[in-house]
Amino acid sequence: MVYLNGEFLPLDQAKVSVLDRGFLFGDGVYEVIPVYGGRMLRWEDHWRRLQDSLTGIRLALPLERDELAGILERLIVAGGHDQYIYLQITRGAPPKRDHAFPADCPPTVFAMASPIAYFPRTEGVRAVTVEDIRWKWCHIKAITLLGNILMRQHAVDVGCAEAILVRNGRVTEGAASNVFVVLKGSLVTPPKSSELLPGITRDLVLELARDHGFHYLEAPLTLADMERAEEIWLTSSTREILPVTELDGRPVGKGGPGPVWRRMDELYQAFKQELREGK
Repeated sequence: MVYLNGEFLPLDQAKVSVLDRGFLFGDGVYEVIPVYGGRMLRWEDHWRRLQDSLTGIRLALPLERDELAGILERLIVAGGHDQYIYLQITRGAPPKRDHAFPADCPPTVFAMASPIAYFPRTEGVRAVTVEDIRWKWCHIKAITLLGNILMRQHAVDVGCAEAILVRNGRVTEGAASNVFVVLKGSLVTPPKSSELLPGITRDLVLELARDHGFHYLEAPLTLADMERAEEIWLTSSTREILPVTELDGRPVGKGGPGPVWRRMDELYQAFKQELREGK
């Protein structure tokens, strides 16, 4: 079952108008929320980011926080497998197509739950650097993802799992992830700005680093930093913490998942298990 505008119904029965502004303009935002043991990971953080994205595009959500949480919890499939909830909100379907915001048009609210398909994180993945061709408000989790799609497809075309984006000589993020590196033993990730999405998993990794004695900082990263990094990681809601073992055809560090990643992955998996157990 999925949720669409006040109804729970089978996915193949969920329909939206061809005039929906999400379909015509990509006018909307979304969230992806992992679910472990039937419990949403960092719901409050996802709620705040959703509100920030909605504010950024001047769209009001017709649901209160607890009301939306109740809807999403009804979508969680019983069972032990890990899931994620996809939530999308658009500016709705006005009676005519026009670039300007429509008046008195209710938003379209859609949500569904799906199993998480994990990357083989213990083996690591290949990545490639590409020029960041997106707009200037990347902190908004907008559904207009064509730039990200084109860059990710380039990575796939050259046999890589992810594209690491570079703007004006500085690394911003991955096409669908945040980026961390280990430099001289220190964990480094680009600081939050309008050039990258404030990832919930990113923030959780920093929290775990703080609580367990890692030396870490938020600082700009250059291509030269990437080339000399001992380890490179990608983080996202469904990828969790994924080690990059090859970048632009060259091995990262010793060419395999590094010891700092192994320790952080242990901490992250333990955090997930505590969530499953309701601790």
